[in-house]
Amino acid sequence: MSDNQAPSESDNDRIVVASKSRQVNSLTGVQILASGCYTPEHVIANEALAELGYDADWIIQRTGIQSRCRASDHQACSDIAYEAARRCLENGNIDASDIDLILLATITPDQPTPSTACHVQRMLGSNAPAMDLSAACSGFMYALVTGMQFIKTGTYQRVLVIGADLMSRTVNPKDMKTFPLFGDGAGAVVIGPGSEQQGFISYTLGADGHGAELLEQPAGGTRCPATPESLAQNLQFLKMDGRSVFKWAIRTLSDSVNQVLDAASLTADEIDLTLFHQANIRIIDAAANDLGLPMEKVFVNLDKYGNTSAASIPLALAEAVEQQRVAAGQHVLISGFGAGLAWGAGVWRW
Repeated sequence: MSDNQAPSESDNDRIVVASKSRQVNSLTGVQILASGCYTPEHVIANEALAELGYDADWIIQRTGIQSRCRASDHQACSDIAYEAARRCLENGNIDASDIDLILLATITPDQPTPSTACHVQRMLGSNAPAMDLSAACSGFMYALVTGMQFIKTGTYQRVLVIGADLMSRTVNPKDMKTFPLFGDGAGAVVIGPGSEQQGFISYTLGADGHGAELLEQPAGGTRCPATPESLAQNLQFLKMDGRSVFKWAIRTLSDSVNQVLDAASLTADEIDLTLFHQANIRIIDAAANDLGLPMEKVFVNLDKYGNTSAASIPLALAEAVEQQRVAAGQHVLISGFGAGLAWGAGVWRW
């Protein structure tokens, strides 16, 4: 995401149109009972990357990222997801045996099968059903809404929703513009029944596969299996058209947020806290400016962690709760966007 020029009407029109036509719904009667997060101990500052030939000033000026966390070689996605989940349960004084369902949003699973959620279930000592969801940087929004449906129907009382990604395993160290952007981390929440005043008073989810090639890992799946030839071409690594993704992200973020604000009959002034996907500070700044959101109400931690994909929003949420940035009755604006292309936005009443 390396270009900050204003998007023109001709750029990605087919993609952006999809974001303007999605249905907006409400899903209340659900509350967040607990939250927690985890980031690996190994912190890589921009200065350390400078020793490898990266331009530290470029990184901070173009992205706002000052450091990122990297998992150790022995850590898999389930390890960091488990740690975030364990801390979440501990913070809420909730026993693993009380969890009815585990949903894990990730694009960096331990292995194709079984699901990483099943590994986390075993590690927690839970017997809850468990499954993964894959929607990249909007994955936590998708998983959260999915879990809320189970609560709303009365099927389950306690759902553990996790976002976790080891993005350092997906990026090419030789890709100077992409490698510094991503980090590793995990965040988790437990949701349960709440009052009809709580939950998403408005939300929207969307996707447009026409933009799939803008941000993808070409090899490693059934269409292009990993082979010596694909590995030699580095097709197992994340590839991004930074300029196009940057423009799309700003437009989709602003469009989807305006949709949910209008549906909730709220103005930007009535939002108490904003949790945007932590991709790039220039995207956040531009969207906040377009929407009239004061930056003091926009939570930012990408300077410490970089882009952690599905972990981004729950990690920010857990830190905001820890810092007592949210209180009962307040409106929290949440928005995720990224590969797919996929997005999700909502206004949560705490």
